[in-house]
Amino acid sequence: MSTNRVSIDLNADLGEGFGRWTLTDDEELLSVVTSANVACGFHAGDAATMRRVCELAAARGVRIGAQVSYRDLAGFGRRSMDVPAAELAAEVAYQIGALEVFARAAGSRVAYVKPHGALYNRVVGDGEQAAAVVEGVLLADRTLPVLGLPGSRLHEAAAAAGLPVVPEAFGDRAYRADGSLLPRGREGAVVTDPAEVVERSLALARLGTVTAHDGTPVAVRARSLCLHGDTPGAVELARRVREGLASSGVRVEAFA
Repeated sequence: MSTNRVSIDLNADLGEGFGRWTLTDDEELLSVVTSANVACGFHAGDAATMRRVCELAAARGVRIGAQVSYRDLAGFGRRSMDVPAAELAAEVAYQIGALEVFARAAGSRVAYVKPHGALYNRVVGDGEQAAAVVEGVLLADRTLPVLGLPGSRLHEAAAAAGLPVVPEAFGDRAYRADGSLLPRGREGAVVTDPAEVVERSLALARLGTVTAHDGTPVAVRARSLCLHGDTPGAVELARRVREGLASSGVRVEAFA
């Protein structure tokens, strides 16, 4: 990627509480990011949380995205599951539709879809599950962009179906040499040092590269940069990343 890239979207996972239990500082993160991946009740979130986050996002002009997941509240959507394709497609459409109600009530709309956790990782290489996710998106809205890992089976299926695709990168996750994410169970999978996260984010935004866990340089062509809202100190980390991007001449703005 050329060093002339001047803008990038900054997204974070939000609305990941449930009932009286909260996980992410949604209000503060919404003052930093340009796109909000809102949990749709399958891995986290509930109706009241979805409504509140949509209202906050709409008030701040932040784009609302449906973060769809396997039905796995107990495991936070991070447990591998084998869901029949037709069932998964219906559940993806169901989640998008539920969030759309609250987004429209807040004067906004669901503007994109991003899988979460185990589903996100599964559709990198599983063509059947990727096709099921795409079918679910098509059931809900045939114009919705799909965020995902560059070169994933999800993006292949989405592009083949005529859906816009948005490649994303992760400033706070370790990569393998093949461009996939290092599994969370591995040591060092989540990058927590703020200076390192900022440095990696700048390299991704300006150069389109990241250093893999084994030291291999990896090309990552991304239009959106994700920071996880459940990382300790997530708000301050997000602020530092945005400030670092701005000071290096990178505009942080929602993807076109």
